[in-house]
Amino acid sequence: MSEGATTKWQRRKEDRPGEILAAALDCFAERGFAATRMDDVAARAGVTKGTIYLYFKTKEDLFKALVRRELLPNIERLEEMAKVPGPVAVLLERLLDLWATHVVPSRVALIPKLMLAEAGNFPDLAKFYLDEVINRGRTVLRAVLRRGVEAGEFRPDIDVDHVAYCVLAPLVFTVLWRHSFEPHDDRPMDVTAFARAHLDTLLNGLRPAARRK
Repeated sequence: MSEGATTKWQRRKEDRPGEILAAALDCFAERGFAATRMDDVAARAGVTKGTIYLYFKTKEDLFKALVRRELLPNIERLEEMAKVPGPVAVLLERLLDLWATHVVPSRVALIPKLMLAEAGNFPDLAKFYLDEVINRGRTVLRAVLRRGVEAGEFRPDIDVDHVAYCVLAPLVFTVLWRHSFEPHDDRPMDVTAFARAHLDTLLNGLRPAARRK
């Protein structure tokens, strides 16, 4: 085998897990997690089922790897953004902008929808997703909200734990809408405008009366 052919084969082998994960996301999007078979993923990826098992022992492992590859970098980015000093209002704006510009328009947004649909039937996956994604996101938001209270930007009496849900819930709604109803809606949602409206609602509810617009 020539040096060029060897290099090409090595690169192809290294790329294979990513290609399998991309194929899995396509299949999960079309069929749902429960209905997708490893044969379906193999056919979409152009490999044998045995090749998939070299990298992923089960379909659940495949899904977990997909979450770690596609979602966790965004969580890590949120965690790093939350460490940057400055006004919390500006930080919330950046967090919502990240969601609107990087998460919702991407294929990654399919994963939360899939997880909500399948959580009841796959409790182990639900627990994994809760620990790896949701709890880390909630931890960031709680820290940001507490920082706002300590800095005097937000009212001292806010319920940080439950306000964190109030921040998250509309964001989850955007991905559900994008992949469920928007294809049938003649007025597509402007996610960036949605993020601005969400931020305005949050800040005017969280700020002391004297600091509201």
